[in-house]
Amino acid sequence: MTTDPVPGQDGSDPDLSALIGERRQLISLAYRLLGSLAEAEDAVQETYARWYAMSREQQAEIESPGAWLTRVASRICLDLLGSARARRERYVGEWIPEPVPDRTGWVGGRATVDDVDPADRVTLDESITMAFLVALEAMTPAQRVALILHDVFGYPFAEIGEITGRTPAACRELASVARRRVRTGHHPTAPAAAQADLVRHFRQAWQAQDIDGLVRLLDPDAVFTADGGGLVRAALEPVTGGQRIAQYVVALAGRQTDGITMTETAVNGQPGLTIQQHDVVVSVFAFDVVDDRITHIWAVRNPDKLRPWAVG
Repeated sequence: MTTDPVPGQDGSDPDLSALIGERRQLISLAYRLLGSLAEAEDAVQETYARWYAMSREQQAEIESPGAWLTRVASRICLDLLGSARARRERYVGEWIPEPVPDRTGWVGGRATVDDVDPADRVTLDESITMAFLVALEAMTPAQRVALILHDVFGYPFAEIGEITGRTPAACRELASVARRRVRTGHHPTAPAAAQADLVRHFRQAWQAQDIDGLVRLLDPDAVFTADGGGLVRAALEPVTGGQRIAQYVVALAGRQTDGITMTETAVNGQPGLTIQQHDVVVSVFAFDVVDDRITHIWAVRNPDKLRPWAVG
């Protein structure tokens, strides 16, 4: 991942502050499209590089630099999504989107969304959850771009058509198909307080190695998915069933106890857990809750995906 500053960041460009002001939204958009904060930052870096590769005259001809940056970033992400599918087919074990510590920095949206039918719009909060990001993985790149740009960021289908190279009608259909896919697995979100209570009870039962207590918190058909990326030990396939999951996580706790702490924290805007070993985050757990049971647990252990969780 690149870490170079955005070209012109020394303040020599009088329009720099306005351009840099778009960065938060661009990262927010690219993260939802790619499911990876590291890849999102690279995509945005490339977007700015293309802007500064143009002459002053070419830049002056662009009526809305912010809109131009969004179009370019979206196209870059669209290209990356095409190649990402092949890379993820070669991935060791299950691939889970990269978790982010707090939603505050990643929930940015286009200001003007009044023309979007509320029935056709995913809220910004919903669009950052692990369950939603996982659902996006089943979509084609074009469906994903159409849904995120329209339903989350409020872009009209005419603009989305310019980005994807399709007609507005085709983009409308792409978003409609994607929306149906999301709604197929959608369920009413449990109140945040109820989710937090379940996660707290899960942590307590886990630390006590109380299998029966864990089973009571898990849906009988719950699924546990881990992502180690072949870099650390992790289940290569999902563990299914509340009883099996409870036994599995208790066995995990029994393997390593030295310097381990569990902390309740926000993961993609919802209650989750971090597992630290000697003050280093080694796992991030995200949860999906239906009614009063945990239905899915995503455990990200790939150290490359835990960079945003580094302390200090």
